[in-house]
Amino acid sequence: MKQDFLQVVRAEWTKFRTVRGWVLGMAAAALMVVLVALLAGASSDQSGSPPVPVGPGGEPVTDTFYFVHRPLAGNGSVTVSVSTLKSSVPQGPEHMKPGVVPWAKAGLIIRGSSRQGSPYAAIMLTGGHGVRMQNDFVNDTAGIVPGASPRWLRLDRSGDEVTGHASADGTHWTKVGTVHVNGLGPTVQGGLFVASPPSPRGMGTVPSVSTAAFKDLRTQGGWAPGAWTGDQVGATSPTFAGYPQGTSGSFTRSGAGSGGFTVTGAGDLAPAVRDSLPTGGTLGEILTGTFPALIAVIVVGALFVTSEYRLSLIRVTLAASPHRARVLVAKALVLGGVTFVAGFVGTAVALPLGEHLARSNGVVVFPATAWTELRVELGTAALLATVAVMALAAGTAFRHSAGAVATVIVAVVLPYFLIAIPFMPASASDWLTRVTPAAALALQQTLVEYHQVTSIYSPYNGYYPLAPWEGFAVLAAYAAVSLAAAAVLLRRRDA
Repeated sequence: MKQDFLQVVRAEWTKFRTVRGWVLGMAAAALMVVLVALLAGASSDQSGSPPVPVGPGGEPVTDTFYFVHRPLAGNGSVTVSVSTLKSSVPQGPEHMKPGVVPWAKAGLIIRGSSRQGSPYAAIMLTGGHGVRMQNDFVNDTAGIVPGASPRWLRLDRSGDEVTGHASADGTHWTKVGTVHVNGLGPTVQGGLFVASPPSPRGMGTVPSVSTAAFKDLRTQGGWAPGAWTGDQVGATSPTFAGYPQGTSGSFTRSGAGSGGFTVTGAGDLAPAVRDSLPTGGTLGEILTGTFPALIAVIVVGALFVTSEYRLSLIRVTLAASPHRARVLVAKALVLGGVTFVAGFVGTAVALPLGEHLARSNGVVVFPATAWTELRVELGTAALLATVAVMALAAGTAFRHSAGAVATVIVAVVLPYFLIAIPFMPASASDWLTRVTPAAALALQQTLVEYHQVTSIYSPYNGYYPLAPWEGFAVLAAYAAVSLAAAAVLLRRRDA
């Protein structure tokens, strides 16, 4: 029986490779992936855009805030009371109103330098998430302080270790966390900071600005003598720094020797996300050629069986192998295998070429590990192969290529295009990428969703509700059901 099945597979492979149109169709699918990647990389010229800062881990980051600082040589500590934190959000071209910015930040920070992307550790009060200790942009720890609302913050530096404490009364302290920060160097910059990230509105965001009042600023250890200096980190203009129109960062000192400051700032210290980085690109965007490639493999997949119906050769095939389900499985193995190889070759060529062209044109491509890139390549190939098998099943059911191709395109490709519509509600996109074959697009996701960054995490921006292989499982389930239904129909009716 095993030998019989292998003979059926060999016969189906012979059919496929001897029909030039099918072979050219698979080659065209791979070529589409490569050509669209080259076109996307070559046409995305962002060479005149401001440089995007890179964090200690090599990831693009947002690093703009107002910094009141002094040098700290060696070890030391800094303590302050944060009496108020207020935010304002523009309600019109020149009108600001009080608002809640949940991730507005005011607190203490120690960082290697004022250069964007420098390693740092910070403890802060936020607009809606309590006390947090954050470091190196991507790490976030919640602080739980017993009793009344925390108002006192402290940072202690010992070498590369920084410890954050919080207190409700300045007497009883609770440790929030200790972090190891590589690259601080012997002398660091430390002090007060205020940041205020954009606030969501509609399909986008609007800039915000926050002001904090600090009291009783005290230092111990190797702090340099002299006055505190205020600087806007990461700004060539107030607008670029994230300030609403007509505002900018500032600080004022209240009361000689009282350690009181009022600091106004905007921006954020956080990993960059898709909608905060207009000049950014993803591996999924480089592989936009997946869409025309899908249409090509759908056509070939349907023709692989409907041509036999059209030429009345299906009777010969079924006469040679009476086990009809076995014939269908053999066709699926041959078609899926050929499509997988073509898809993998196309993506393996497209990704490095597209990335190189995009980066040479000033586009920041969100980084991915070698394993993630391999998953994207294998996953895209598996996506194409599985859709081709769906087309084969549809062709078996319809017996006509036009109906089969149209049905699979509506079921598979149409949801992809709906997701790509900018004004599609995020809830609708999430639904489409959970319950339709478009869920398999998660295989191309390389972006990370950060809970400490308010953003529009939608499929349009490259964030999918399912994990990569969970999304593929949804597509595979559709293909399995389609193939099973086609096998039943093939067995029950005459050829």
